[in-house]
Amino acid sequence: MKLNAVRGWLLDVYPSGPDEVTVWIIAENGERVRFVDKFTRRIHVSGNFSDLKVLAEKVRDSRSVIGLRFVEKYADFMEAIKKKVLEVDMRDYGRTSFFARKILRLGGYERFRLFNVDVPVAQAYLYEKDIFPLARVLVIDSGGRLGYEVLDSVEGCEYAVPPFRSIWLNVNVKKEGVSARFSDKIESISLELGSRTIVISEGSESDKILALVKAVREEDPDIIFTHGGDSFLFPYLAYRAFVNGVLDRFVLSREDIPLTAKKGRGRSFFSYGRVYYKAPMRRLYGRVHVDVDNTFIFTSCGLEGLVEVSRTCRVPLHRAARASIGSIMSSLQLYTAWKSDILVPWKKGEPESFKSGWELLVADRGGFVFEPKLGFHTDVVEVDFTSMFPMLMLTRNISAETVLCKCCPDSKVRVPELGYNVCEKRIGIVPKTLDLLLKKRLKYKALMREASDEKLKGVYNMRQGALKWILVTCFGYLGYRNARFGKVDAHIAVCAFARDTLLKTVRLAEEHGFEVVHGIVDSLWLKKAGVSPREVADSCKEASRAFGVPLNVEGKYRWIVFLPSKVSTDVPVLNRYYGVFDDGRIEMRGIEARRRDTPPFIEKAQIEMIKVLVKASNYGEFLERIPRALDILKEYAQKLASKSVDVKELLIAKRLSRRPSEYAHRVFQAIAARQLMAAGFEVYPGQTVQYLITDSESNRVNERVLARQLINSNVKYDIEKYLELLVSAADTLLGVFGYDSKKIRDQIFYRAKQLMLN
Repeated sequence: MKLNAVRGWLLDVYPSGPDEVTVWIIAENGERVRFVDKFTRRIHVSGNFSDLKVLAEKVRDSRSVIGLRFVEKYADFMEAIKKKVLEVDMRDYGRTSFFARKILRLGGYERFRLFNVDVPVAQAYLYEKDIFPLARVLVIDSGGRLGYEVLDSVEGCEYAVPPFRSIWLNVNVKKEGVSARFSDKIESISLELGSRTIVISEGSESDKILALVKAVREEDPDIIFTHGGDSFLFPYLAYRAFVNGVLDRFVLSREDIPLTAKKGRGRSFFSYGRVYYKAPMRRLYGRVHVDVDNTFIFTSCGLEGLVEVSRTCRVPLHRAARASIGSIMSSLQLYTAWKSDILVPWKKGEPESFKSGWELLVADRGGFVFEPKLGFHTDVVEVDFTSMFPMLMLTRNISAETVLCKCCPDSKVRVPELGYNVCEKRIGIVPKTLDLLLKKRLKYKALMREASDEKLKGVYNMRQGALKWILVTCFGYLGYRNARFGKVDAHIAVCAFARDTLLKTVRLAEEHGFEVVHGIVDSLWLKKAGVSPREVADSCKEASRAFGVPLNVEGKYRWIVFLPSKVSTDVPVLNRYYGVFDDGRIEMRGIEARRRDTPPFIEKAQIEMIKVLVKASNYGEFLERIPRALDILKEYAQKLASKSVDVKELLIAKRLSRRPSEYAHRVFQAIAARQLMAAGFEVYPGQTVQYLITDSESNRVNERVLARQLINSNVKYDIEKYLELLVSAADTLLGVFGYDSKKIRDQIFYRAKQLMLN
C-alpha cells in the first residue's frame, strides 16, 4: 500500500459523510491538501447492567448502529469509579440525536443516561486523534485512514502561525430604499488582497457573481473576512445567485458546495444580566469565513488571539470565531474529560446540594468589597490578584466533583466559612483545564517583558489577552446551569476562598501601615503617606507567598478621585472613579468616557477635561485647574449651540433588551428600533441600535429620535438635550468638589444659550 505523507498545518476539519471526516492541510510547500479520514462516532449509555443487556439486544440490528460493546468508563464524573457502560458505534452522524432520544424512550426516560451525544463531530475527531487546529503536523494517509505526528505542542507559546492567504470581501448594493434588501441588485463587488484590490463591476448581475467565484478560486484564500457576512452579505449573495439562476455555481468554499440561499435567523440570549444577539453562522468548507461583526475574540484580540484559543481549546477556527467564550472554554474541559475516560453527559443531572435558609445566607454572598472613601486621594497604590478566581480554583482544587466529594469527608482542605470538604484524592476536571491556561498566560506575559521587537510583543499580548477572556469566564461558567462539569456548590466555594484571601490580605496590609480606601473582589486600593515602590513590592510578595495567589502592583496614583452615585451624592459607587498614575497613565471606570452608550462628542469633552486635571500633582493644584477644565466644557457647549457638530459625533448606542414591540415605555432605543423595522430592517433583542436625539420633548413620539440608518443631510439635533448630557459628564467629574449640574449650567452655558437664541 502506497503511503501519502504531507507536512503542514491543520486548517479545517468537518464531517463530510455518514462516517467520514474531511481534513484540510496548509502544506509547507504552499499547497492546500484535502484528506478524507474514516471516523466512527461513539455514544455511551449507562444504567443498570441487566437493563443495558436488554437494550443492546433491542438496538443491535438498528440501521443507525454499526456495532456495540460493553466498556468501562467514568459514567458519573462525580464518582472516581469506572462502571460498565454500553458503547454504540453510530453509522451516521446526522442520526445521533434521533437515536439517543429513541433510547431514552425505550428506558421510559428514567433507566438510561446518555453520553458524548452532542459533542460536535469535528471536536470529537480532534479529541480522539489528540490533535488541534493550526497544529503543525505530519499527516500520513494509508488509504482512507489518517495518522498524525504532531510537530509542535499545544503547550508551546512560540509557535509559528501558518502562512495564511486572506481577502476582504465587500459588496456595494444598489439600494432602492433606505435599507439594503435581498431584492436590491448588486452594484459592484470588491476583493481586498493586501495592497491589491479586485473590483468587479462590469456585466450582468450573474456575471458579477460568477466573476467573484472565479476570483476566489484563483486567489484561493484560506480566510475570507467580511463585515456582516453571517447576518446579511452571504445570504444576500446566495439569494441574488438564486434569482439569477446560478446558485448551483455560487461556490466560495474549496469544496464544490454552493452557499445556501436560506436566510436563516440568529438567536438572542441572556447572559450576565444582558441580552445578546448572535447571527447564524455562514460556513465555508476548506476555507474559514470570519465575519468581523459577529466575532468577539477576533475583535478583541485579532487573528493571533483567535488562533491561540482555537489551538489551546481545540475548537475549529471558524467556530472559535463565533462561539461564546464559555463554549470555547467548555471544549477544553470536554477534551480533558475525553482523555481521562470521563464521559460527557448529554443532559446535565447534577443538582445543587440541599441548603437550609441559614446556609444559603452564609454561602450565597459573592465577592467581598470595601466601599470607596469618596473624594480626592494621593499616595494610593492599586494592587490586583492575577487571575484570582482561576488561581483559587487551581490551587484549591475546586471543581464540581471535588467540592463535597463523597470520598474525602474528613479532608483537611475546607472551604472557609462553609466548612465544605474538598477532595484530596483526585484533581478535578476544572483545575486540570485551568493549569494549561494559566501557565500559558504567565509565559506570554514573561515573553512580553523579554521581547525587544514591538511586533512580537504585540503578538504575545494578543495571545495572552485571548486567554485572559477564557480565564475570566471560567468562574461564572462553574455555576452555569448547563455547564457539563459545573455545580453551584463549587461556584460558592470559590467566592468563599476569594473573600477569605482578600480579608487576610487587608489584615496584612494594615499591619504594614496601609489604609484601605477601596477594595473590590480581587483588587485593593491602599493608601500610605510617602510609600515607596520597594515597600509595596515587598508587601505584595509576602501576600503572594502567604495566600498562594500572585498579588501584583498595578501602579501608584499621583491622585485618584472616588465618585458618588448620581442619585445620592453621599453614597459611594464601587466602580466609579478616575485618576492618574505616577507614570502619566489615566485610569477611568464607570464614567461617561468609558460607557458604550456615550456619544463620541461627550466622550471627547470629558477626556479633554481630565487631561487638563491630570497635570495637577496635589489637591491644591487640582482645584486651581478646575476653571481651565470648565473652559474646555464651555468650548464644547458653544460648538453644540452653534450647530457645528457632525451628527455622527452625537450618535447614542443602546442594546435592545427585548423586541421593540415588547417595550412598555417609549424609551429612545425602542423608538429607533421601530423606525428601523418600519423601514425594512430586521431587529432582534441583543442588537445595538444607534440613534440621534432630534427633539426629546416632541409630542410626536416618532420625532424624538432618528435611527442612524435613516439620518439625512437635513436632520437637526436637540441642542438642549445634548447640553444636558455635557453638563452631566462635567458633574460626574466635578460634582464631588461642589460643582453640581446647576452650578455648571448657570456659570458655563450663558454664552451657549445666547448662541442658541441667535
